[in-house]
Amino acid sequence: MHPVVLTVLQRLGLGVVTLFLVSLIIFSSIELLPGGFGEAVLGQAATEETVAAFRKELGLDKPAYVRYVEWIGAVMTGDLGTSFSGRASSGVDRSRAVVDLVAPRLWNTLFLAGMTAIIAVPLALGLGITAALYRNSVYDRTVNALTLTTISFPEFFVAYLLILFLASLYKVFPSLANVDADTPLPERIYRASLPAMTLTLVIVAHMMRMTRAALINLLASPYIEMARLKGASAGRVILRHALPNAWAPIATVVAFNLAYLVVGVVVVEVVFVYPGVGQLMVDAVTTRDIPVVQACALIFAATYILLNLTADIISIVTNPRLLHPR
Repeated sequence: MHPVVLTVLQRLGLGVVTLFLVSLIIFSSIELLPGGFGEAVLGQAATEETVAAFRKELGLDKPAYVRYVEWIGAVMTGDLGTSFSGRASSGVDRSRAVVDLVAPRLWNTLFLAGMTAIIAVPLALGLGITAALYRNSVYDRTVNALTLTTISFPEFFVAYLLILFLASLYKVFPSLANVDADTPLPERIYRASLPAMTLTLVIVAHMMRMTRAALINLLASPYIEMARLKGASAGRVILRHALPNAWAPIATVVAFNLAYLVVGVVVVEVVFVYPGVGQLMVDAVTTRDIPVVQACALIFAATYILLNLTADIISIVTNPRLLHPR
């Protein structure tokens, strides 16, 4: 078997083991949450007998390890469980499958992440390449200063600044990104503009600085000096010689930031009331809806692991020297 294929299979196997360990952490962490769903639904006036009967109906009276085995076994078959939110003490069961709750929210989150990535990745790569090309110039220092300024602010602060200037003082975009399945694509893009701008300002600095650092490091290599001595222009040296060899670190930081776009959008979704997975998870934690919290956390973890594995594989394919570490 080819070494690259073998290494990729090893990374995939490691990803599966990591996801299994993360599922244990997710389940254990949710078990430690204060309060319970029974108390949240029935209220403080409910008797212990009523709460115990309600917990038994939901299966919460079983030992933790039994519930974990049942949960992870169902997840492996594609069943994320049933939401507790539709259950009521009156005995009427209006619960919904977690998949039905998560699927439209996940699509909204992926749409926002994709919209941000389409803007942020080319912008960051362009800024990083040009900053490396004109390093130590006024342009380079200005780009570094601006990107560091935006990344130094918390996400909610950047979001509120954009709301203040682009939605309140100057009514360019709506302050609330309330979309649904029937929202037309142009209207969806318009309403998601401020959340996408917020995320773009937050992640551009990471990718730009990594691209710049990787290129500057390669520009000191002997083969780059040879290309310059042969008369190649500065742009050709970077695009044809330096950039292909810098894809490994660049791909890593891009994957990290793409993972952040899916995993770290909770604050942005809450500020803009955007109906994504992050907002759903916050609501589920508030109501102690355990199956929904577990499903959202597992989706976040799987996304993060998958994108990091992708970056690892890209690094190995673009730089086979990583197969033989010193």
